[in-house]
Amino acid sequence: MTGIEHVTNAAINAWKQQISRIDQIVAASSDADLEREVAPGRNRLYYLIGHLAAVHDRMFTVLGVGERRYAELDATFIENPDSKTPAIAATELRRIWSDVNSRLTAALEQVEPEAWLTRHNSVSDEDFAKNPLRHRLSVLTARTVHAAFHLGQMQLTQ
Repeated sequence: MTGIEHVTNAAINAWKQQISRIDQIVAASSDADLEREVAPGRNRLYYLIGHLAAVHDRMFTVLGVGERRYAELDATFIENPDSKTPAIAATELRRIWSDVNSRLTAALEQVEPEAWLTRHNSVSDEDFAKNPLRHRLSVLTARTVHAAFHLGQMQLTQ
């Protein structure tokens, strides 16, 4: 196994670990549990799940591994703060969470190790030439950390 294979396998395993931990919280939470706030006046578990689903859905096009399916989530879960009213039913949110992350994880596992060091689709060729660290692997790493941050918030609701 080459060095890049070790690094990319570790990054994908870290991703899978964070998603698995969030999956456990989603599965163990009732619809009423999803309404719990991380802290008084802060985001609900419902919102955090929707936010992560929307961000992860965007990763398909950023990484060039497929098309996103849930662009309609952006207005509710990325562009605006938690409105404290459900935009979609909790069962639908759970289904979307599962669909996005199972498809995305499968797509990530298909990316060739060397391709992780190529530019992602949110950076121009010119900007990538100036900063070659703006590659696909940096996106995966940042999104894994983002998921871990929100996992920590979710655990406060348990």
